[in-house]
Amino acid sequence: MKKIILQIAFYALGFIFCFLIYRSITGPIQFNEEKTERYTQVIKKLKDIRNVQDAYLKINGKYADNFDELTKFVETAQFTITSQRDTSWTAFDKTFNIEVMRQGVRIDTLGYVKVKDSLFKDSDRYKDLRYVPKFNKNDATVLFTMKTGEIVDKNKIKSAVFQVFVPKKDVLVGLDEDLVNKEIAKTSVEDVKGPNIQVGSLDELTVNGNWPTSYDAKIAKQ
Repeated sequence: MKKIILQIAFYALGFIFCFLIYRSITGPIQFNEEKTERYTQVIKKLKDIRNVQDAYLKINGKYADNFDELTKFVETAQFTITSQRDTSWTAFDKTFNIEVMRQGVRIDTLGYVKVKDSLFKDSDRYKDLRYVPKFNKNDATVLFTMKTGEIVDKNKIKSAVFQVFVPKKDVLVGLDEDLVNKEIAKTSVEDVKGPNIQVGSLDELTVNGNWPTSYDAKIAKQ
């Protein structure tokens, strides 16, 4: 009887040992697959936010500092379509008392295009830009953080800047904590660097994201 019990215990330990080995191999693989899918959905939204902020800057000369303003902008603003051509004319030069040729550029307004039609066509996803995608129905609602500001370069020229981000830990909720902590600490150019997934910067004149180009390629194929 004891022998049978020992055999059962031995088989159970062997099974547990094999399971732990299997999990140590497949766990990181499954984590990376899920992480990549979640990051892709988050980055798609960040790219949408960047596109709207870029349009807002072109029309208003600054960035929107909240999502309500961005939503209102998409629904009401328009791009002006213009054409530009060289032109010339003659003018009287009082200094030399003669007619001289002048040259310049003429800009004509051709029409207008709604920002919504230009950026989102028939989609209304712009209404939910503030929300980080949910990956499980019981996940808590998480919002992107948006910040705006100004930086001054060495020539004393002011430039508007913005940053939108979400902590990685909020995107990877529910996954293996040890692997999440390792992911948060990553700084390689082949990874999403740092504790957040973000676009833009408050310290540099850039609207780039902190993700590798592989995510852009993945999104472009969708």
